[in-house]
Formats: sequence, C-alpha cells, structure tokens
Amino acid sequence: MGETPHRSADAGTGGTRVTQSHEWPAGASARVAEAPVSTRSPGGTGLGGGGALPRSRKFGAERAFRGLTLAAGTAVLVIIAAIAIFLVAKAVPALRANTENFWSYEGWSPNETEPKFGIGALAFGTVLSSALALLIAVPVALGIALYLSHYAPRRLGTALGFLVDLLAAVPSVVFGLWGRDVFSSPVRDFSVWLNQHFGWIPLFGGDGPFGASVMLGALVLAIMVLPIITSLSREVFLQTPTANEEAALALGATRWEMLRTAVLPYGRPGIIAAMMLGLGRALGETIALALTLGITFGISFNLIQNGGNTIAANIANAFGEANETGRGALIASGLVLFAITLIVNITARAIIYRRREFTESAA
Repeated sequence: MGETPHRSADAGTGGTRVTQSHEWPAGASARVAEAPVSTRSPGGTGLGGGGALPRSRKFGAERAFRGLTLAAGTAVLVIIAAIAIFLVAKAVPALRANTENFWSYEGWSPNETEPKFGIGALAFGTVLSSALALLIAVPVALGIALYLSHYAPRRLGTALGFLVDLLAAVPSVVFGLWGRDVFSSPVRDFSVWLNQHFGWIPLFGGDGPFGASVMLGALVLAIMVLPIITSLSREVFLQTPTANEEAALALGATRWEMLRTAVLPYGRPGIIAAMMLGLGRALGETIALALTLGITFGISFNLIQNGGNTIAANIANAFGEANETGRGALIASGLVLFAITLIVNITARAIIYRRREFTESAA
C-alpha cells in the first residue's frame, strides 16, 4: 500500500491547500526568482511567456489616412456652410426691398422702382418638371438596366452599357438645342392629339399654342437623367449574389420572377440612390430648360400649353439684365433651390438608411 502524497499546508488547516510553489512546474520558482522584475507577468506568477504588446506608431500611414479623410469630410461641410452663408448674405437686401410676399407671389419684377418678385411659380415649375421627368425616365432606365445585366449577351451588354455611359457626357446645351429645334415638332403634334382626345383632363386642356411646354422640358430632362439612373442601376443589379438568383431559379421561378424576387429587392437601396441622383440633376438643370420652356410665371398643372419656368432657367435668362436688387432676388431664388436639393438628398439618405436597417434586422 502506497502512502498518501505529502501536501504542504498552512498551520492549523489540516493540509487542504497546496502552496503556491507546489502549483508551479518543477524549477519554476527558481526561474521566477532569478528573472528580472520587468519580464514577469502582471499577475506576479512569472508565467505567460511574453511582455506587453508593442506600442503602435504615433505617425503611421493609417493615422495619416484617417486625418486626410477627416479633413476631406470637414472641408465638404465647410464648403456647404460657406455657400449657404454667401447666399443668405446676398439675398437679404433684396428680400428687404421686396414689396410682395416672396413665397406666394407668382410674378417676377425685381428690377422696377418698387421690386416685386416671388418664388412660388418658379419652385412649382421646378418640382413639376423634375418629377415628371423622373416619372418618365425611371421605368425606362430600370428596363434597360435589367436587360443589360441579365438578358443581353455579355459582349452586347458591355457595348450598349458603354453607349449609355457616353450619353451622360453630352453637354446640356446640346440637349437643349436638340429639344428646341428637332424634338419640339413631334411633341407639338403629340400635344395637339392629347388635347383633341383628352382635353377634358386639366393636364391636357387649353386652346394652345402647344410645343414649348412643361412636357417638352420634362421629356428632355428625362433623356438627360436616363443614363445616370441606368448606369447606377445596372451596377447594382450586377452585384446581386449569384446564390440568390440560382436559388430562385432552382425553386422553379421564371427569369422575370427571379428578377422580381431576388434582384430588385436586393438592389432597392441602390435604385433609390440612383433615382435621387437623377432628381438632383433634373432640379438643377439650367440651359436645356431655358431653351425648351415657354418661360411664363404662373402656377398651372397644364402640361402641353406653352409656358412653364424653373428656378435655374430663370436665373440663366434674367441674370444678364438684372440690377443689384435683381441679382439679389435671383440669388434668393438660388437659395431656395439649394434648400430643395438638400432636402431631397437628406430624404434619400434617410430612406436608404432605413431600408438598410430593415434588411440587416431581417437577416
């Protein structure tokens, strides 16, 4: 019969606790005693094998890149604030000299002895033409993007996508001249047909003349924003995980059902971003609308009669003949356009953020 192993115990405890020296491996206590204090572990046991982690460099590439990105983001905010301050400072004197309500008055006569001008009709025309252009362009752009990404052969899709991208590089003045000199005749004939058959609808009513109307301007705007929405949507559709598409097809879905259940839901945030980018382009368009609209001041939902005006087009047409008060009035209208674009972009970012938050929570 072997004897029970001896345990070192504290006095009066009956040998229930092993001493710290017996907890270490053989020879460990001697090594700890001989080792310098700086190499022992923080717990005082001397085990764990290594010292503290090396300190990161104070001035490394990562820190420099972080500083540059922070400076770039701050510079954007500073520039936006500087633009807003400039617009407000230049607009206040004209707004004080205005003898009519700036928000509700529909006329524009800031160069007279008693300046009278308002933003109501211009803001209405800006929103109406941009919204109509987006309504026309989005379905066509999404159809083209789906065809290029999922239907067309690879070589044909690449070539057509390149042509669509080239369309975005055409200057706006070229679109405006083409719309005024070439496209206005078909739009005039189409407007007459709409007036004859659907004149009982206020959108297509009136006695003429037709041609240089909100419809012509909106169609030109739709063609201008079409390549932007198409290119961004195509890239978003191409990023759809292949596993999602193959899973839908494996369950018996047709090509269209696969696009509707796998591709479009996945690319919805990107589609919204493309739409808002196109809307921002349409809101700020100047020369093309200045050449195609009838340039009248008034709030009307009629789309085919000559007329319509926007903030940007009015600035382009009236700035050369404006006096000091007139320039201030135009800058005040530019401030309103600046606010509209900011609201559109903030709304788009909020929609995308909420959509991403919903998608991540569902996953």
